[in-house]
Amino acid sequence: MSYQSIDSLQNVLKNDVFSHTKDAKKAAGRALGTMVEIITYYLLREWGLCDYISIERGLPEFGDEEICHNVEFTLHPLLNLSKIKFEDNYPLTTSKIIKVLGEDAKESFSLKKSNKLIDTNNVLRNSCLLAENDKVLLVANLCRNKDGQYIHVAKQYHSPFAMVECKRVGVEEGCKKGPQTIEKAKQGAYVAQMTSSLQKVWLDGQRYGLICEDGVTLIKPYDKLLNEIVNNDKPLKKFTLSIGVVSNHGNWFTAENKNKEMKVLANSYDWLLFLTDAGLSEFVTSLLLNPNSKHQVVKEAFISSYKEGKKTNVFTKTKIEKDAHDALCGYFSKNIEKIEGWFNVITPEHCSLHNLKTALLNMAHKKWEEVYDCR
Repeated sequence: MSYQSIDSLQNVLKNDVFSHTKDAKKAAGRALGTMVEIITYYLLREWGLCDYISIERGLPEFGDEEICHNVEFTLHPLLNLSKIKFEDNYPLTTSKIIKVLGEDAKESFSLKKSNKLIDTNNVLRNSCLLAENDKVLLVANLCRNKDGQYIHVAKQYHSPFAMVECKRVGVEEGCKKGPQTIEKAKQGAYVAQMTSSLQKVWLDGQRYGLICEDGVTLIKPYDKLLNEIVNNDKPLKKFTLSIGVVSNHGNWFTAENKNKEMKVLANSYDWLLFLTDAGLSEFVTSLLLNPNSKHQVVKEAFISSYKEGKKTNVFTKTKIEKDAHDALCGYFSKNIEKIEGWFNVITPEHCSLHNLKTALLNMAHKKWEEVYDCR
């Protein structure tokens, strides 16, 4: 079954999944927002960026680190990676994993003892923070290769090289678009503009980039300077590539027909992606409403998270039932080309999703140890 719009799909979820809630359509809309985040997260994983990701961290403003903004995902320089053979000895707590890593892992770190990579209910925490200090994060993920599953423990530098925010606003009954759409756009625009050392300035109607390195101020046409920073072999401190992901044509319109909200976002993010109605609809239909037997565990995790009297949500970007996680990893691996086709690139103009993947991998693989000494 296909749906003509996300609004019609939201109504199906309202009637089939959320009918027991006080405001069923709003609850269905919040769930669709979670789907956008999940799609984005597993796309980044499939691109080989799992070990670089942290989830829901405060991102400080450039020049005033006392002001922080929570964003969905940040990607951090990887300073070291440890791999531990996975054994299903649940729960997999911070203490157990740190113990395997050895005493050196405890030195100067504040341990997050309450965090569990996998708990006794088989619920996985993606990008599980084990420990941190003022320079470094220790983040654990469950990963699979040809030899089986392993626990990856990434030593990430605190300051990210990229951030990703997801924005979705539902359409209320009787409205043409969500009344909070422009406010969501302004929020995203402010964070995108204030958290990177690459500043955006307008001169004679043209957008320029301004950056200061080693006491030297450099101003160039924005797209040219951004391309130089991303592709230069030398890492740049405090530069954070900003990526926005929006969905629902009813609010944001399209790449060819930008409304004010879309223009605000396109002028603020380095990269702005649009998750198409067709893409979001296919994800929800194929995995949550009418899955095959292989993906039934995904539907079960989704339904159990929103049923009446539910105790915990096991279908989010942060916490997810492990079997559903494994099924999603398999789905994204098998269908990655189709999934990449779910996205339109709004800005930069004339760029593709492949260009973004290349940019992120270039950033990830820079020699960060040259600028960050975290021994």
